[in-house]
Amino acid sequence: MGTHRDAHIVWDWNGTLFHDVDAVIGATNAAFAELGLQSLTLERYRELYCVPVPKFYERLMGRLPTEAEWELMDATFHRYYTEHRVRCALAKGVAELLTGWSSAGRSQSILSMYGHEDLVPLVRGFGIESHFLRVDGRTGPSGGGKSEHMVRHLGALTGVDPARTVVIGDAADDALAARHAGARAVLYTGGSHSRASLEAVGVPVVDTLAEAVEEAERLAA
Repeated sequence: MGTHRDAHIVWDWNGTLFHDVDAVIGATNAAFAELGLQSLTLERYRELYCVPVPKFYERLMGRLPTEAEWELMDATFHRYYTEHRVRCALAKGVAELLTGWSSAGRSQSILSMYGHEDLVPLVRGFGIESHFLRVDGRTGPSGGGKSEHMVRHLGALTGVDPARTVVIGDAADDALAARHAGARAVLYTGGSHSRASLEAVGVPVVDTLAEAVEEAERLAA
């Protein structure tokens, strides 16, 4: 994969390295059922999903959820997601891609809006933790964007230049966070967004993580 030793990838977790879209849809529909909302197909979810998450619910309800509704749906989502995630696995080829990037002398890390206390043991359980300089999950309330978290994440990485960093994720918010932190981004269609909504962001969009890594190599050169 070349000799650009200071190139760095920040990976998203949910919907990117971790292929959990079925668990997400199941948990989302369980949360909707609590308020009598109609269930979503994967295609409809990908058309409408956005961050912050209450805005996503507004697209479905025609109004922002009340604080009580949001708390109920958020708690229900996470309860059902925890049950469903045990049937999910890493995305195709992840282990080989992580090994290849590391073997070329490059670095990588994970930044996710999944809760930190849940994320770390999950990554560790797949036996891939050693590939990453740092694994950061969300601390604090859920449902928000990634931009400020990205700035802190990159700031905590010694010797990593944001200009030589590429964020790989499945959501428009990943690209916005990368831009906010002075990094590049590649967006992957295997997760939460439709290709059309990803392409509207104006960064490269790919259908496989292998393509994402190839594009990251080009962008960080």
